[in-house]
Amino acid sequence: MIYSEAENYVHSLLKFGIKPGLERIEKLLSLCGNPQGDLRFVHVAGTNGKGTTSTFIANILTEAGYKTGLFTSPYVKDFLERIQINSKPVSKRTFASAVETVKKAVEQMDEQPTEFEIITAAAFICYKREKCDIIVLEVGLGGRFDATNVIDTPICSVITSVSLDHTQVLGDTVSKIAFEKCGIIKENGLTVTSSRQNIDALKQIKRSVKEKNNSLVISDFENAKITKESIEGTEFSYKNKHYSIRLTGEHQVENALNAIEAARLIKGVTEKNIKDGLKKTEMTARMQVINKKPLTILDGGHNEGCALALEKVLKSFVKTDIHAVIGMMADKDCEKYLSIILPLCKSVTTVTPNNPRAISAEELAGMAKKYCENVFVASTPKQARKQAEKNSGEDGAVVICGSFYLAGEYV
Repeated sequence: MIYSEAENYVHSLLKFGIKPGLERIEKLLSLCGNPQGDLRFVHVAGTNGKGTTSTFIANILTEAGYKTGLFTSPYVKDFLERIQINSKPVSKRTFASAVETVKKAVEQMDEQPTEFEIITAAAFICYKREKCDIIVLEVGLGGRFDATNVIDTPICSVITSVSLDHTQVLGDTVSKIAFEKCGIIKENGLTVTSSRQNIDALKQIKRSVKEKNNSLVISDFENAKITKESIEGTEFSYKNKHYSIRLTGEHQVENALNAIEAARLIKGVTEKNIKDGLKKTEMTARMQVINKKPLTILDGGHNEGCALALEKVLKSFVKTDIHAVIGMMADKDCEKYLSIILPLCKSVTTVTPNNPRAISAEELAGMAKKYCENVFVASTPKQARKQAEKNSGEDGAVVICGSFYLAGEYV
């Protein structure tokens, strides 16, 4: 099997949708020889920040000399961004070979696994064959019934910020969602979360930690001090140490603190490794500045928590008129997202991302008119950006946001 065949096979499974449960992935991995059983993991769940936190931790571990796998989603431009080793996507040949092994196992099963289950199994095979030391494993959806949750007790579990998202699958309250996220907390393990965690989520985390005989480490945001910040990075002190990251906003400091506390639980990681790993971390489409004139910010966040974080950054660092390009998925709370971002904007151009789940630009524009006077509709992402840049001129600012699928059109 060559790479294009492997990728086409994986994407052909999208039609099977999301089916929570561990029975299929357990059967599939058993037929593949249970590669996950020979690997060590840091397991990361949460609503927001888990991708950034996972990347921080992976880069720290690489700095410490570990051959480090990173399993993350979504990808922005290249599918193999999801399966990395030492900050680089796994080779096409390695991935294709792993998918070929998985496909042969699927042919022996009565029930068809989902796309995410296939990707997860292929990733475990890649990491085993490449002899990775530690895998930073980001949960896909939820935690308790997520395909990644087939692993034994990890080195540590990390629960990032928990808020409302995927309510139709995970539950309609933060407590219910936190219960699902806490499904990754295993017996006699270590768990890390933030002092800024939602109070209902934190109560659930503490219950789960107690039930599973874990030790809980809470990163202490209140004792961190931001010493310098701009749209392109942040410096802060924490426990008498000074750190620098290339990301913007208090929420990214919160993510960094979780990564610091998780890294300190891992043998062989030094303070220099932590500082260097944090400083080297770059995240595509996480409030990323992609142009200076006009100032253009790209952000793929799509839920209320992401909108609130973006709102805070825009208010703090953008002192000129803001012109938005927004495209979203129909299964997201588009109304809530728009109600947070658009009052900051002088104009908005809506566009339909290239995804079957996308809401149409016309329908999104209808919602947008409640929150912004100047609403435009574009037929393509290129046209949408051109319209926003025309509206802004060189002295304004453009923010492209609402979906990683949309963000992928601009990187």
